[in-house]
Amino acid sequence: MAKKIRVLIAKPGLDGHDRGAKVVAKAFMEAGMEVIYTGIRKTPEQIAHIALQEDVDVVGLSSLSGGHNTLFVDVARWLAKVGKKDVLLLGGGIVPEEDVLYLKQNGFAEIFAPGTDTKTIAEYIISRVYPKLGNE
Repeated sequence: MAKKIRVLIAKPGLDGHDRGAKVVAKAFMEAGMEVIYTGIRKTPEQIAHIALQEDVDVVGLSSLSGGHNTLFVDVARWLAKVGKKDVLLLGGGIVPEEDVLYLKQNGFAEIFAPGTDTKTIAEYIISRVYPKLGNE
């Protein structure tokens, strides 16, 4: 039996709008992934420690508050500090196009804009993570 992809969905900072994060989490579950949702208002340090404790393959961050350049990068740094450098790091929400390159230069594999089909995101994760898990 193939190992399931474990995904952590998190809302760093003070952003309390999590409908999109919940929709994405549900879509990932329907795609056969195990999903851990942290809830809202988590610090980058908390997110990194949860990722480590839950031994996730993917960390997906959502931000609608404009704090993505600071908060997302802080999560990437904390993940490295706790020894969880091997995760696929994704972002989504309201991220201006001019900030995407900066985030990719700081550890993010992809940033998904509002309106991206959840199936597209799930397929992206599967194509990047399954080979690492030894799944076909």
